[in-house]
Amino acid sequence: MQGQECVLEAWIEFEKEVSVVAVRGADGAFVHYGVVENDHKNHILDLTRAPGRVSPGLALEAIEISRAVLEKLDVIGVLCVEFFVTTDGRLLINELAPRPHNSGHFTFDACITSQFEQQLRAACGLPLGSTELLRPAAMANLMGDLWDNGEPNWAAALAMPDVKLHLYGKMSARPGRKMGHLTALAASVDAAAEMAQAARVMLRK
Repeated sequence: MQGQECVLEAWIEFEKEVSVVAVRGADGAFVHYGVVENDHKNHILDLTRAPGRVSPGLALEAIEISRAVLEKLDVIGVLCVEFFVTTDGRLLINELAPRPHNSGHFTFDACITSQFEQQLRAACGLPLGSTELLRPAAMANLMGDLWDNGEPNWAAALAMPDVKLHLYGKMSARPGRKMGHLTALAASVDAAAEMAQAARVMLRK
């Protein structure tokens, strides 16, 4: 453009974003937490559903692509591979995050071994733990705007017995800042998503 170098990007028609939080051990062992589905609000992750609502074939493809990425990059530890699912059913890698990832925070409550423990196991050369999902789950981020009218109503949200609260210990809240999250466990992923979002609404009451 007028003699200046540019990057030309194609417009991607995508149906949803999904991610695979995967782990590779020092011995080359590979485990993953399946495919999860991510909803965004103002370009920030708002809600994660585990498992994601995708076909078995697409889920298998996403996992195999993720395995290939970890092996090709010789990753030791946790890597999150984010994908766009296009309207014609293709998977396009959107981002690589070489760390425990926001879309994997549900693992702290919903899986036998969390992504955080897996990171330590991999870094210390220990065997990787089971990634079994104990129940369908949903994770809802808590942003700083929840504090606009004072302390959120923790008791109201925690009146739901299948909801867990995690706060990150940040000293100041501001809009757009991730302050914590809620994880809800249920018999189905849709029920878990509804519960997590309802609990978040209750924080304002």
